[in-house]
This record gives sequence, structure tokens and C-alpha cells, in this order.
Amino acid sequence: RLVESGGGTVQSGESLKLTCKMGGAFFVPPTMAWYRQTPGNQREVVASVTLGGKADYVDAVKGRFTISREISKKEVYLQMNSLKPEDTARYYCNRITSPPWSWGPGAQVTVIS
Repeated sequence: RLVESGGGTVQSGESLKLTCKMGGAFFVPPTMAWYRQTPGNQREVVASVTLGGKADYVDAVKGRFTISREISKKEVYLQMNSLKPEDTARYYCNRITSPPWSWGPGAQVTVIS
């Protein structure tokens, strides 16, 4: 079971840190990712991280977001700095492979200018 937390409403330029907890008897997937979705649009990958800590980002968040994971705690994090109004979305975590696990409730991030 995936549970995301840490969302909120912030001003443009501020920061938030999201946490994803992988509850239950999950094995540890090789690569985990953060996704985001806005109303009427498909969920898109924002960042991913391998077991070894190698991270990858979409261009829109490079240099502003940092993904990391604590394998022993089965947690994945997304540090979001210099937030922009276009980052407003509901953020989800999941494994990168298909099919994904059941989606968690997500964490709403709202950035106001």
C-alpha cells in the first residue's frame, strides 16, 4: 500500500518535501518514481530513482526537484524547491515498471503566484 504525504499550498519560490511510504509486504522494486497529475490530464513521471540511487528527472523539474529513497524504511522522497504555479498537481509515487501497484491517494501540491 502506497501512502503519500507532505503536500500543501505554498507561494511561488517556496519548497515542499513529499514522502512516500510503501506499507505492506512489498518487495523493494529496483526503480521507484514520483508522478503528477492535473485534472483532465494523464499521470506523468516527474522523477525516478534506482536502488543504487541513480536519479532521473523530466526537464521541467531538473535543478529544482531531488528524488531520494531510504530502502530500509521503504520510503521515497521528493524535495521540491523553487516551486512554480505550473507544479500544481496531485503527486503520486509508484514503481516505474508496468503494471504499477495500486495507486495511493496522492499528495496535493498547490503553488500560488
